[in-house]
Amino acid sequence: MKIDVGEIARRAAGRALAELGRTEHAHAHPARPAVAGVHVELSPSEPAPPKPKAGRELVTVECLRKTPDGGVYELRDGAVVTPLADEEAHRRNVRFVRAGSSGRLRVAVGADHGGFKLKQDLLAWIAEAGHAPVDFGTRDENAVDYPDFARAVAEAVASSQCDVGVVVDGAGIGSAIAANKVPGVRAATCCDVAMAKNAREHNFANVLSLGAKMISRSAAHDILRAFLTTPFGEERHRRRVEKITAIEQRYSKSNSNVRA
Repeated sequence: MKIDVGEIARRAAGRALAELGRTEHAHAHPARPAVAGVHVELSPSEPAPPKPKAGRELVTVECLRKTPDGGVYELRDGAVVTPLADEEAHRRNVRFVRAGSSGRLRVAVGADHGGFKLKQDLLAWIAEAGHAPVDFGTRDENAVDYPDFARAVAEAVASSQCDVGVVVDGAGIGSAIAANKVPGVRAATCCDVAMAKNAREHNFANVLSLGAKMISRSAAHDILRAFLTTPFGEERHRRRVEKITAIEQRYSKSNSNVRA
């Protein structure tokens, strides 16, 4: 029988190359040991918290462990609170306090007769939260006109006498409209926590308007807490808010000769 040496050499070389390929593949992708009847899938029990920007504090559930129920947790300027930490704070009635380096806000509060009772309650809540409430009236439940008190609060915020403002009437609409006539004020009517956070983050709202007939006392507390602890948002939101300011400035100039 004639032996083809060339063919034998080619086959040997092919087997060597094939074996080398299997070895390299095994090193690159090592096989995992299989256990009959057992399937294990690893997944995180909680979503990873958002990464804060450089220099910002990330407040997690673990950060709240040393804060007693009903206590106050001071947030550093620009701190980011994770959703789970926010829920934990709400469950344990822990209040977040945020105001630059001092952690104390000057909060202007005003209401008409329809919002008087809720205003009184919010004044006490603000003080307990470690802030400084400033009462702009009204002083009782006698009928008054909401624009007068909304204007007083708005002017206090626009002039930097106070850091933020809260106005209260029956529906929370009229006071917001009146407050927004004062240049520099961005008043938002909020009916729940999501709206309060959105008003701050997206619209840079500096006055919160509440409807005493529309929400419960506890809901008002939650909304105010969210409003006071939510920081202004990112640059894309600032750019849009600047366009609102440009509209305000344009019409303020055109009407300057008739303004009181």
